[in-house]
Amino acid sequence: MSDLKIGMVGLGEMGGNMMKRLLLAGHKPFGYNRTKAKVQYLIDAGMQWCDSPRAVMEACDVVISMVTDDKALEAVAGGADGLLAGMKPGKVLVDTSTVGSATIRALDVRVKATGSVLIDAAVLGSQLTVEQGKLLIITGGDEATIERIRPLLLDIGPKVRRVGEMGHAKVMKVALNLNLPVQILAMSEGVLLAEKSGIAREIAVEMMLGGVVCSPMLAYRGPFVLDMPEKAWFDVGMMQKDLNLAIKLGQEVGVPLPTTSVTNEMLTATRAMGLGSYDFAVLFHTLARLAGVDSSPDKASSSTS
Repeated sequence: MSDLKIGMVGLGEMGGNMMKRLLLAGHKPFGYNRTKAKVQYLIDAGMQWCDSPRAVMEACDVVISMVTDDKALEAVAGGADGLLAGMKPGKVLVDTSTVGSATIRALDVRVKATGSVLIDAAVLGSQLTVEQGKLLIITGGDEATIERIRPLLLDIGPKVRRVGEMGHAKVMKVALNLNLPVQILAMSEGVLLAEKSGIAREIAVEMMLGGVVCSPMLAYRGPFVLDMPEKAWFDVGMMQKDLNLAIKLGQEVGVPLPTTSVTNEMLTATRAMGLGSYDFAVLFHTLARLAGVDSSPDKASSSTS
């Protein structure tokens, strides 16, 4: 285990599970979250609470940030109590938030001015993946620094992969994430085609998840079609934020994203139907309603057969 002092800022569903991995590895990490009450379980487990992002940075050699979007990243990075205010030469910030590549490059300029180092990072997986110790961590930026902190990152997930320079981890994350709702939508089309032709929904889902079309993501999220989780793993709004980042990047670099764009419109329809708080797998129920099938997340097993 590395003897570097580590902390985390942003302890929501994913960040909280990453913190648990650090605690299980034997670290005595420092942490900050906007709402302290939500992370009392981590404090009880041994996390050392700090009253601000700045305090976390001042206490640690390496700080990992995991927040929702560009605006939230600026909120924890800037200002008198922000991460930048606590930086000095030798400190490292690893930002794992899914934000625009331009945002992380702009932050890099500000971090360099303090003598600290920013590592562009992203994580690939779900809460379940983190709990199982299978999270993939993607990195971009200074290779020597990444190697120095690699032991810390490996305590969170078993694989750390550098994909390029500053901003490249954010690009790779968006490129990977656009596949997730596209796959869910394609599966939903197949299930509903079978269901409206007389095959029970449960059987159609079983066939979809038992054959060659089933990806690892569909294996654990596909069953949500029949039984949506009460608490979203990754809700519609968060997923649409990532697709909007992908579409914007596609326009900038000249790559058409037709399936991503259609899926994004379906996410808009999902929010319009009042289903935005659900996991993005609720796309199935959006499509089902458009197909004239009586279907809702609260009675997911309803079927026309």
